[in-house]
Amino acid sequence: MKKLVIATLLSSALLSSAFAFDESHSTLTFSKSQGPYSELFISGVQPILEKQGYTVKGVDLSDLLQADLALNEGEVDFNVEQHTAYLENFNKTQDGHLVPLTPIPTVPAGIYPGAKKDLTEIKDGDTIAVPNDASNTARAYNILQKIGWIKLDPNVEPSKVTKLDIVDNPFNLEFVEMKSLNIPAVATDFAYVVITGSVVYNAKVPPESVLAQEDIAPHLLLQLVVQEKNKDAVWAKDIKDAYQSEEFNRYLKENNTGLWYVPDYK
Repeated sequence: MKKLVIATLLSSALLSSAFAFDESHSTLTFSKSQGPYSELFISGVQPILEKQGYTVKGVDLSDLLQADLALNEGEVDFNVEQHTAYLENFNKTQDGHLVPLTPIPTVPAGIYPGAKKDLTEIKDGDTIAVPNDASNTARAYNILQKIGWIKLDPNVEPSKVTKLDIVDNPFNLEFVEMKSLNIPAVATDFAYVVITGSVVYNAKVPPESVLAQEDIAPHLLLQLVVQEKNKDAVWAKDIKDAYQSEEFNRYLKENNTGLWYVPDYK
């Protein structure tokens, strides 16, 4: 019995050292969307936080701009729907004060079939649909450069490239920039389309149909995001620690079907 008590005390001590639990902020509110990142949080991370004693509530905000505005105004505590490039653009254009705490599992962007089903079918003058928001537009052009269809100005930071930074276009490709959410529905109107990971998931595009994927740069990894003033809060650290925990790692190993790129937290 004495050994059991000691073991229990040691286990409790280890748990408390990893997760502090903020009694003064025991209800955590996040902006929830119909996508893979909210669903992964709810299924894999939220249970860890609830075991610590937190109550977790989701507020439906499918539009990322509205979600960031709500976070910036303190209407929610955090979100898990954006990469650093998007966050930095939001802070710049909306006078935001948001900061990333840790990268989280991310679904890569990729080139998917439109009217054509194989990359070898590319022809002069083909039209390609790409996302029209700044950070994801840059991702699209970087993927197209990766497969050799265009060349970008090497003097421009990869995360900031636009159509104007294409210095070589040997196939005379035409690019139509449009809202990411609309691309899957009109895919066959184009030779090929570039779709970001969350849109692939939501539109139920078969992941195995991808023709080429991006090499995810650090600034394109999805992030746990909070207001700058809360970056050192106990509750914020607890969410970060939950993402980096062994329990969440086990969950991913059991449930990752190849959709997710998982950051190395070591």
